[in-house]
Formats: sequence, C-alpha cells, structure tokens
Amino acid sequence: MTILKIPNIPPVAAVLLAIVSVQGGAAIAKSIFPVLGAVTTATFRIGLSALFLLFMFRPQLDKLSSAQWKAVIPFGLSLGAMNLIFYLSIERIPVGLAVTLEFIGPLLLAVFSSRRASDFVWILIAAAGIALIAPWNEHRIDITGALLALLAGGFWAAYILLGGKVSKIMDGNQAVAVGMIFASLLVMPFGFTSPGLQNFTPGLIFALCAIAILSSAIPFLLEMNALKVLPAQTFSILMSMEPAIAALSAMVFLGEHLKINEWLAIALVISASAGAALTKRRNDKKAETQIPH
Repeated sequence: MTILKIPNIPPVAAVLLAIVSVQGGAAIAKSIFPVLGAVTTATFRIGLSALFLLFMFRPQLDKLSSAQWKAVIPFGLSLGAMNLIFYLSIERIPVGLAVTLEFIGPLLLAVFSSRRASDFVWILIAAAGIALIAPWNEHRIDITGALLALLAGGFWAAYILLGGKVSKIMDGNQAVAVGMIFASLLVMPFGFTSPGLQNFTPGLIFALCAIAILSSAIPFLLEMNALKVLPAQTFSILMSMEPAIAALSAMVFLGEHLKINEWLAIALVISASAGAALTKRRNDKKAETQIPH
C-alpha cells in the first residue's frame, strides 16, 4: 500500500532534482559533522530515511518473491555502504573533491556500457569539466579520504546497476523502501559504537530529518523512477552534474566562492549532461519512426 506517490516527473528532470536534493542535504550534513561526526550523521540519515519510506509505501514484505529478495538486498546494502563511505570521505577532504572522485565509478560504468560513439564524446566533455573543478592544486589531498571517495564511487556504480535490475522486477517505491531497511542494518552497528552518538540532542532532530529527506528519501525515489526509463550509461552521464551542483551548493550554503576555471567546469559538465539527454531523445524518436506498423 502506498501512502504517497511521487508525481510523474520526466526522467531527466527527476535525475536533476535528485542531484539538487542530495547536495542540499550534504551541505546540511557537513555543517553538523563537528557535533555528531560522519558516522553518526550517516546512521541517522539512513535510519530516518528508512522510517519515512516504510511509512509512505508500506511494503508487503511477506509477498516478495525469492528473486525480489535476492535483488533488493544487495541493492540496499550498496546504498548503505555508498552513503556511509562517502560521509567518511567528506570528513577528510573537501566536498567538491570527494564528489569528483566518487563520480569516477559511474563515469567508468558509462564508458564500459556505452554503445554509441556520441556517448564517448559527452563522457570526454564531462571528464574535462570534472578535471577542472577538482581542487587538485589548492588543497592537500588526504589519501585516506580520496580512497574512501573512490570506494564510494564503486558502490555508486553498483547502485546504478542493481537499481536498474531491481526496478524491472519490483515497484520502484517498494524497492527503495525495502532496500533502505538493509542499508540501515548495515550502518547501525557503526552508528551505535560511534562516539558522536553521545553528542546527540533533541534539538538536532529537525536538521537530521531534513538531511534524511533531502539526501536519501527524495533522491532515491526520483532515481528509481528514472532508472525505469533511462539506460545505465545515460543515467551516469546525467549524474556528471553532481560535482557542479556540489560546488554551487557549497557556495550558497557554506560560503565557498567559485573561480573562473570552476565556472568553466560547470559549463562543460552541464553541456555534456544536456548533450547526452538530447542525444537519447533524438535516438528514441528515430527508433520510434523505424518501428514497423
């Protein structure tokens, strides 16, 4: 039974809204790291998201088939690992750098799954933008933080693949709700043993709920609906906007101002994402005209 349904949003718009939501949540999350720490913040984010989704969609767990369980469990575990590891990385390195490194996972997935030459063009343009936006020469890179961001990118690629698979055999909303249960089970042992938990106060609950809704509940629902329509490589290229929007969010919410090369990076990444979307739309129309009637 579904308590709330996400409006019918075009897949490209859904992905873009998901990115904006995630980055707004990330800005709020990092602002409370000094109090709760990354692990405790990630645990609350995922746990509260699971509660919201279970309330909204009321998944009927007793009616899931064996094939659905086998698909949704690794999907949920990849969500939990991706979020926990990413939060650990941004505790050590700047958000823009972490998002840039994390994107390498989906970008590689796009390269290896592409079948059209045009896709490689957009990937190259997106990669150029990512290279420009990464603050390689302005910050001392914490190796552990960088490796954690790369590992989070690997789980992000796994999330894309597993999400595409589970969306074919389950309702997307149900899949996200059930998957978040297993994401919570994965991170809770870390959260319960984290020293940051001792600093929790009821006054933080509003911010934590906002993080959960913006960073998990809303984007996961939007992405699951988009994955029903978009192929993995197109979805991955659209997600290349993540570093650009991360930089914009940092400017708005954290007071981090952009330089000329960073604005150029944003232009390149947005151009690549728009080009990928337009190419897909054009090819879809062409395919439709070639279907015999």
